[in-house]
Amino acid sequence: MSKPFGKLTTHVLNTTHGRPAAGVELTLWRQNGDQWTQVATAITTADGRTETPLLAGDAFLAGTYELRFQIGDYFQSLGVDAGTIPFLDEVPLRFGVSDPGANYHVPLLVTPWSYSTYRGS
Repeated sequence: MSKPFGKLTTHVLNTTHGRPAAGVELTLWRQNGDQWTQVATAITTADGRTETPLLAGDAFLAGTYELRFQIGDYFQSLGVDAGTIPFLDEVPLRFGVSDPGANYHVPLLVTPWSYSTYRGS
């Protein structure tokens, strides 16, 4: 019997302006002992999502991951004045995957001064 097909997806919502956050650069990292390995990079599309899942199938393993979103650059590109040193620059979201056969959707809801996330499906 083969392993169920799971995947990891994300999207970014700009809650300051009430719309998807297009053009956000992000990287996905996986923890290997004391080391972190970069496993994916992406830029969000017009709907705030990545074009494809960040990981899927056999590449999606149980473990600890971290998504790093370049939020300071995103809001600067919109002309939002978040100060000379932005309050939020790179936003890291560290999370665990216990069942790689399931779907994990990790959205980021963000303003220049706050963010939240949750596990979707």
